[in-house]
Amino acid sequence: MQPIRDWFQRYFSDPQVVILALLLAFGFAVVLLAGDMLLPVLAGVVVAYLLEGIAGFLEKRGVPRLAAVLVVFSLFMAFLLFVIFGLLPMLSQQVSQLIQELPKMIARGQEVLLSLPERYPQVISEEQVRQVIQAVRGELTAWGQRVVSMSLASVVGLITLMVYLVLLPLLVFFFLKDKRRIIGWFVSYLPHNRELATAVWREVDGQIGNYVRGKFWEIVIVWWASYITFSVMGLNYAMLLGLGVGLSVIIPYIGAVVVTIPVALIAYFQWGFTPEFGWLLLAYGIIQAIDGNVLVPLIFSEAVNLHPVAIIVAVLMFGGLWGFWGVFFAIPLATLVQAVLTAWPRRRRPERKPELPGGEGGSVTAG
Repeated sequence: MQPIRDWFQRYFSDPQVVILALLLAFGFAVVLLAGDMLLPVLAGVVVAYLLEGIAGFLEKRGVPRLAAVLVVFSLFMAFLLFVIFGLLPMLSQQVSQLIQELPKMIARGQEVLLSLPERYPQVISEEQVRQVIQAVRGELTAWGQRVVSMSLASVVGLITLMVYLVLLPLLVFFFLKDKRRIIGWFVSYLPHNRELATAVWREVDGQIGNYVRGKFWEIVIVWWASYITFSVMGLNYAMLLGLGVGLSVIIPYIGAVVVTIPVALIAYFQWGFTPEFGWLLLAYGIIQAIDGNVLVPLIFSEAVNLHPVAIIVAVLMFGGLWGFWGVFFAIPLATLVQAVLTAWPRRRRPERKPELPGGEGGSVTAG
């Protein structure tokens, strides 16, 4: 127990550290325990972070705060209406077409798998192919059952969605309009001696704002670049696949690999191993290369320096805790952890003074 007591006294004897630790524990507990209930609030905070950059830009140009908020909120509502009445019907239509085409794709996939033992008898056997087909059928059956259960609960989901569509714009508007008042109210309940927590928050606040705005623009640019490329090349379900490619940038490294599978499969089922199939994969690879080597460094020029292993661990850990929002905020949360570790006071043991020749207290005489 003595080592634990020494460690506790070394790191938690400072009131600043105790305040920071309590605030972090409280924040994580609220999100972990009440995250589902507070989902509209969390979504409103994300959108407000996204729009605050434009509102702050207008404010710096001399536009009054209320006028800037009204302009930004009007743009947000126009985008929301475009998504509801323009984008969702198109995506719904393409999803319906894809579901209708799935049996044909599955039958063609089975033919390809069954032909493999004849072409490569030394590599794969018919028994292995049958096991793969049975496993795929089992997964498709389970997926179909999940779809049916989701359709049975669609009424409740529709009501919840309607409530969210009403609450989200209201929350975004008041988060933008009364930003200083809300922050002041929250700060009034905090201890006055909180310099360490304030320093950590300032660093993380800037990083979260830059990340949310940068990630939004990255999603939009990659989404529409992919959609235009797929449409020009004549690929089916161009909007649906383009949206998937855009959303894949939320998960660093992993998303690009995962979304490649449906793009390649749909292209193969449409064209087979033809020049069109090769040109499409080449164009898709160019989009991914531009995103990783040009777009990301340009948008996230102020991003923190995080090791890829730290990013992957953050995605796995926070995604497992909070689902989509955990994945979306994996990098800012990793930045929070890094900021806390950087600001955390360290007490080093006093260095021992080197002993003089001749023993302690001895003297050295010049010869």
